[in-house]
Amino acid sequence: MTSSPINVTSEDGVGIFAPLGEGLLWQKNVTQTTNVTSPVPHRFVQPPWRIALWSLAYASMVAVAVFGNIIVMWIILAHKRMRTVTNYFLVSLAFSDASMAAFNTLVNFIYALHNEWYFGEAYCRFHNFFPITAIFASIYSMSAIAVDRYMAIINPLKPRLSATSTKVVIGSIWVFAFVLAFPQCLYSEIKVTPRRTLCLLVWPGFGKKLTYQIIVVLFVYCFPLLVMGITYTIVGITLWGGEIPGDTSDKYHEQLRAKRKVVKMMIVVVVTFAICWLPYHIFFIVTALDIKVERWKYIQQIYLAIFWLAMSSTMYNPIIYCCLNKRFRAGFKRAFRWCPFIEVSSYDELELKSTRFHPTRQSSLYTVTRMESSMTVVFDPNDGENSRSIHSHKKRVTSSESTLNGCSRKNSTDASTNSIFISSPCTSQDCYS
Repeated sequence: MTSSPINVTSEDGVGIFAPLGEGLLWQKNVTQTTNVTSPVPHRFVQPPWRIALWSLAYASMVAVAVFGNIIVMWIILAHKRMRTVTNYFLVSLAFSDASMAAFNTLVNFIYALHNEWYFGEAYCRFHNFFPITAIFASIYSMSAIAVDRYMAIINPLKPRLSATSTKVVIGSIWVFAFVLAFPQCLYSEIKVTPRRTLCLLVWPGFGKKLTYQIIVVLFVYCFPLLVMGITYTIVGITLWGGEIPGDTSDKYHEQLRAKRKVVKMMIVVVVTFAICWLPYHIFFIVTALDIKVERWKYIQQIYLAIFWLAMSSTMYNPIIYCCLNKRFRAGFKRAFRWCPFIEVSSYDELELKSTRFHPTRQSSLYTVTRMESSMTVVFDPNDGENSRSIHSHKKRVTSSESTLNGCSRKNSTDASTNSIFISSPCTSQDCYS
């Protein structure tokens, strides 16, 4: 983005140079013979009040994105209950969003306001390289979540990804992101002119620039969104249209609601990302085709709005998690408990406590043990009078064993057929929320 674009003379003619990290794709086919020839056009000089408004908009967005995503990472990594396969991918997503907001957006805005590169050649290469890396890591982390949700819901009996396998997948995503963004680093250069120092992408030819732009749009937008669209459509049909007739067990409906909530949250995340980045990719495809959009009267304001919308995608996810997931909401309350108007209830504290589910020999029984609690709760859905027995810590083992031994074979057989979710490898609600 730029406050005061510069006229750049190249083999393609005169065009506007826009210093914007990944957006450096928006510039003419600059060659080694590039010369800065004329002063900044007056129509691109913004009044102070407009600069102040844009500064406030960008600063607010960066603050929310950085601190919000840092809190998301803390909630997941600091609480054992939150360390699920889905949430590990959310850590990768939060890290990429926070990094792009902190290391690219602010520098980009400063560069745009002054049209002067203050940060050296090494950071120029990083500034052009990192945005595509972060965007790739973000959207493919979302894609991995979509595939994981698909496997967990459509094929619940198949083994889930282990923590080690999940970390390998995340590492692979970042490696591919580095490879895709490498040309941005390779063709970055510092240009020192009598008037200013510039950070440019110097492409060897128009064809390479356009080809690379199309590849980027396909790999960081079209293809992953297609994958997520297909997987979430199938998952949605299964969850909202495939309930088992006659199955009224509480465990079944509890897990079904948990799955629906997670899928609903991730669909909102994906749709938000798609909306935020669509104008950005359309804009740079149009400019890569050499359409003279820089001659439009309000092109600078249009560009600043498009770039802000794209970068704002980094701040929405923490808000979505907080609004649609009770455990993230409890985590945010704990993070902001120092605020006088934020109250953390005992229920909120319990939401982030570590929970273990111990399946018993009979499918009709399961034991929930709070690690920080001194009691055990034993449930028997087929026992109307003694459906919940609470015993002291001293009698925990005795009460559990007596309940197990007293369970009839009939009750065990009936309850084991209540729901396909109970017989799946993942029996707790933690697996889905």
